[in-house]
Amino acid sequence: MADAINVLCLSSAVKGQRLLRALKARGCRVFLLTEERWRGEDWPYDVLDGIHYMHSLANRQHVINAASYMARGVRFDLIIPLDEYEVQTAGALREHFVMPGLTSCQAQPLNDKLAMRVRARAAGLPTPDFTPIFNYDALREWMDRVPPPWLLKPRQEAGAMGIKRCDDAEQVWRWLDRLGDNQSRYLLEQFLPSQVFHVDALVWEGQVIFAVASAYGAPPLAVMHEGGVFVSRTLPAQSEEARALFALNAQVIAALAPPDFCGALHAEYLRGLADGAWRFLEIGARVGGAHIADAIEFAAGVNLWEAWAHIELARYAGQTYALPPLREDYAGIVICLARQAQPDLSAYDAPEVVWRLHKPFHAGLIVVSPDAARVQALLDDYAARFARDFLARAEPLETGRAV
Repeated sequence: MADAINVLCLSSAVKGQRLLRALKARGCRVFLLTEERWRGEDWPYDVLDGIHYMHSLANRQHVINAASYMARGVRFDLIIPLDEYEVQTAGALREHFVMPGLTSCQAQPLNDKLAMRVRARAAGLPTPDFTPIFNYDALREWMDRVPPPWLLKPRQEAGAMGIKRCDDAEQVWRWLDRLGDNQSRYLLEQFLPSQVFHVDALVWEGQVIFAVASAYGAPPLAVMHEGGVFVSRTLPAQSEEARALFALNAQVIAALAPPDFCGALHAEYLRGLADGAWRFLEIGARVGGAHIADAIEFAAGVNLWEAWAHIELARYAGQTYALPPLREDYAGIVICLARQAQPDLSAYDAPEVVWRLHKPFHAGLIVVSPDAARVQALLDDYAARFARDFLARAEPLETGRAV
């Protein structure tokens, strides 16, 4: 590949800096399409060959127009979405430019919460009971059959963003009235008290080549809507929980991703508190947020953003991808909104602390140890202390993107 590869990256959030740097280190010309609100933010401007700002990336046709304008001066070879919101938009761009890679249709089960549940159910995979918001008679029948509480979920928001808990049918109808023409972009799902887990994986030609199973502390939905400290810890690969998660994750990928899929996937799973049963919750063709990738790198030696960049380039060049040398440590992360502009973490001085978050009005750190029990003990201690020393609460955002 004598000529430089031109890569267009899309993002409506400030993330993916390691991927952008990895592309540049491999000799690519790197271009970014993002939103005006992120002008001057923590982008690696020194590696960007071009950056274009839009008011919002929410309108797909507007993004196609902007990318087409950029393409007048640059012949793009690859398109990579850095944020979950742009997964299908990137697919639409590939279709528009007639480029290889994941199409918008192929991306839908990896981005649309309704599509992924329908596909999973068709494959016989366990999910919480759900219904689309299309036909009112079908919706009434579902609410008569499935006991509340229910969760009204946007189909294409990230994580717990925009989710509403409904304890009876009247609450559902009130929310639908407020949503108006947008109500078909939601689904209704039975709420099952559960422990929540996630699997972060790298996939090559449809096969999982790297995966780490992790357990959240409090469910992310509870942290976002009720306030609290976000906690996640990696699990021993041979534990009963990890083995069950790896097996279910492989089934989910086989059912939802194209057979030749290459890239990063972040999936979430439930284990019911009442019945102990595993259920698929959601999956995204992305790297997990909340600095999960940093914790995984400290534990396993693989940075998922950099690996994703190398996978994209290897596939483009018709080569194969090989993982870097791996480690087998355990890591945990604890993060919260803070009352202080610059929280003082100096009292959190265990030798296992390897990373601290430097972000105004946030407190966060990562611990690493070869002993999983030590990581768990530190997280239990630090999460309780974070709640006492720093924790602030803010109203949850309805959406993570500008409109």
